[in-house]
Amino acid sequence: MEISESEYQKLADRLAPKSNTPKNCVKAFLFGGGICLLGQAIKTGWLALGLEEQAAGTMTSVSLIALAALLTGFAVFDDIARHAGAGTLVPITGFANSISAPAVEFKTEGFVTGLAVKMFTIAGPVLVYGISASVVYGLIYWLTRVL
Repeated sequence: MEISESEYQKLADRLAPKSNTPKNCVKAFLFGGGICLLGQAIKTGWLALGLEEQAAGTMTSVSLIALAALLTGFAVFDDIARHAGAGTLVPITGFANSISAPAVEFKTEGFVTGLAVKMFTIAGPVLVYGISASVVYGLIYWLTRVL
C-alpha cells in the first residue's frame, strides 16, 4: 500500500496524541517550583544546623541529587515525571535521574558490564568523567588544606 506524503502527514496528525500545552506548562511550572521550594527548605535546614551559606548551598545540591537518585531507584521519580513533565527535567533532580535511571535499569547485567557501561552510554562520558574528576580534585584539595 502506497500513500502520498501529504496523506501520510494527515494520518500521522490524526493519530498523534493531542497535547494540551497550557496545562502542561502549568504542571511543569508547579512541579519545578515545588522542587525549588523543597530545595529552599533543605537549604534552610542546613543553615539551621549551623552550616555557612556556601556550604549549605552545596549540601542542598547534594541532598537533592541523593533524593532524586533514591526516588529513581524505588521507581517513584518516573511516576512523578509522568505528571510533572519538564518540571522535573530542569532542576538538578532531572540530572540525577538521567544518571541513575540507566544504572538501575541495567544493574542485573553486573557492575561493570551493566551499571557502569550504561551510565557512560546514556549520561555521556563528559558528565561521568566530570563528576568523577571533581570528586578526586575535591579530595585532593581537602587533603592539602587539612594536612
